[in-house]
Amino acid sequence: MSARSRIRTSPGTFALALALGGLVNAWGCTSDTSTDTSKPGDAPPEGAELPTPPVAKVVPHELEAHGQVRVDNYYWLRDRESPEVIDYLEAENAYTEAMTAHTATLRETLEAEMLARIDQDDVSPPVRERDYLYYERWAEGADYPVHCRKRGSLDAPEEVILDVQALAEPLGEGAYYAAYGLDVSESQQLLAFAEDTVGRRIYTIRFKDLKTGELLDEQIPEASADLTWAADDQTLFYVRKDLETLRSYQVWRHIMGTDPAKDELVYEEADDTFGVSVWLTKSRDYVVIDAWQTLSDESWIIDAHAPTSAARVVQPRERGLEYDLAHRPGKRGGEFILRTNLDAPNFRIMRTPVGKTTKDNWTELVAHRPEVLVEGFEVFSDYLVIDERERGLMKLRVRPWKEGDAGSHVIDFGEPTYSAYTGGNLVLDTTTLRYVYSSMTTPWSTYDYDLATREAVLVDEDKVLGGFDKANYVTERLELPARDGTLVPVSLVRRKDTPVDGSAPLLVYGYGSYGSSLDPSFSSTRLSLLDRGFVYALAHVRGGEDLGRGWYEDGKLLNKKNSFTDFIDVTEQLLEGGYGARDKVFAYGGSAGGLLMGAIVNMRPDLYTGVVAAVPFVDVMTTMLDASIPLTTGEYDEWGNPNERSYYDYMLSYSPYDNVEAKAYPAMLVTTGLHDSQVQYWEPAKWVAKLRALKTDDNPLLLKVDMSSGHGGKSGRLQSLEDTAFKWAFYIDLAQAN
Repeated sequence: MSARSRIRTSPGTFALALALGGLVNAWGCTSDTSTDTSKPGDAPPEGAELPTPPVAKVVPHELEAHGQVRVDNYYWLRDRESPEVIDYLEAENAYTEAMTAHTATLRETLEAEMLARIDQDDVSPPVRERDYLYYERWAEGADYPVHCRKRGSLDAPEEVILDVQALAEPLGEGAYYAAYGLDVSESQQLLAFAEDTVGRRIYTIRFKDLKTGELLDEQIPEASADLTWAADDQTLFYVRKDLETLRSYQVWRHIMGTDPAKDELVYEEADDTFGVSVWLTKSRDYVVIDAWQTLSDESWIIDAHAPTSAARVVQPRERGLEYDLAHRPGKRGGEFILRTNLDAPNFRIMRTPVGKTTKDNWTELVAHRPEVLVEGFEVFSDYLVIDERERGLMKLRVRPWKEGDAGSHVIDFGEPTYSAYTGGNLVLDTTTLRYVYSSMTTPWSTYDYDLATREAVLVDEDKVLGGFDKANYVTERLELPARDGTLVPVSLVRRKDTPVDGSAPLLVYGYGSYGSSLDPSFSSTRLSLLDRGFVYALAHVRGGEDLGRGWYEDGKLLNKKNSFTDFIDVTEQLLEGGYGARDKVFAYGGSAGGLLMGAIVNMRPDLYTGVVAAVPFVDVMTTMLDASIPLTTGEYDEWGNPNERSYYDYMLSYSPYDNVEAKAYPAMLVTTGLHDSQVQYWEPAKWVAKLRALKTDDNPLLLKVDMSSGHGGKSGRLQSLEDTAFKWAFYIDLAQAN
């Protein structure tokens, strides 16, 4: 499943363990209940002249489809190499800075609060892979981690795998740097990783000799972060991207010590609606090439011990057939365990012999249940652990291989709304399951669960600095009716002393695309809003998979407007329930969630006081008609193919850019990155230009362009606090003004 907000990742690798550790410990270990009495800053004197917003020049550009001509006055903003475009974006930044100068003190206060909650000298829970325990550690003031390991036990000497802070520092303060896909070879003495210094998600693969600590001269440019070693310790499989569309479409084989220009092409995906990835099974026996699109999957396997052997297809692709797999070793090569939607809309789990992998050989392990979505699974020697979603909440079901369903049980988490997932389970022959748990009031916690004794041991709970007490906060799970009677789940968090009497500021967050579910989890940065009396709500609108596959289907293609109306209806219901004041209603969404923001401000601009649209996908019509734009062709099954008239008409009816009108809009902050690979910067830039030309109100309309990053914003863990403080100050300033 592709998405304008995320990259498909591969399971069962050292890279995944490091990613999970970094996510949990860099961003979860922060919470505080500090009381702030500061004001937003020195507001402009009453009657003072406000800065003049930049006005984008009008250059009509005709776009024709289905005999209909649309005129785009700001099409010229698409050229990121044009000095005129850069000057305009810089002018927007200068205007935004001038318009928010009065919140400078507030922003500094917020950033200091968020920084004070972070345990800067943090160390992630160690994850075992083969002979080593791997972990990350952070230093005070550092934006990036040091990846480390110890052989055998934590009492062993530390070995530094990769010092990301040292690699980033030469680029200068504020520069973008990312190191992803870390993978250690079979001998455990070679490291491969993918490096991006722009934010465009076009990587250079680099290598490190872990014996000597030397970074090798050998490099592979223009790749993705998908890479994996074969078992011979010399062969690396990796993925290349189309540099125009940024589609991952080729898998290559590199032999260490040889010229990358002579690497061998292993697989090329000809269908431009598919992307590809590559990974190694937990058994370390198979290199897997996945070709995937929104509605179909096709996997190819290569013997990891014979890396030059031919790839063999598992099950040829069929329209609408999805599957993913894991290898369970055993007699005659073992078997593959598969999660599939074959005759199972919410997926079921099957098994098949390694030598007979087509679907006519699949037999059922875990049956389909209409009320339960099977999201994933983890294979151990004696157990199968299944990630299930029921009524929007994740459950982990443990199923012994010997006893089957009769011996299965579900791990109890004991809270009404929470987030839980497995991660860092890289060993087959163990009875220990590693999982991570959080709720909107519970900081991220890592557990080791004994699958046999059913005992959970807390391995690490994110440190809470500043006197945080979860008892000061309350979380709720509601089901609120949409206009068609459908009950939409909502997860809420607020301070206990925040009244539910219609007086509090209310911030509603939503996404609702790609079947991506919103899991209610802890956020330390969010505390700065809660401690100022905000109620924070997650609207689990249709378009995600919160309530199963049908929930996704009801919010995509010709049902997409359900996502928008769900969000609006949930907002109204929350107000009627006293969770917010009607003059302090705010909304937040990013990427495809930015499309949600664009739609709701066109449909109900009167409902919201202020809206933040982060890296928003708002020029739906033009983008989906342009196959050269990254991600377009792979997303026809999400939005529709506008080359077909029915989809064209429907998409045109909600595309935020195409539906801007001469009317009053709420205060809006729109953010983007110049090097964004998922949603091109010109979409939000054009949208703001058109809004500014047509809107009839005097509310702030701000565009903030990060000139040195991409879709994910600033790369450093501390740098990103500045962006969050900016958004929170936007909301707080508006709330205090009303």
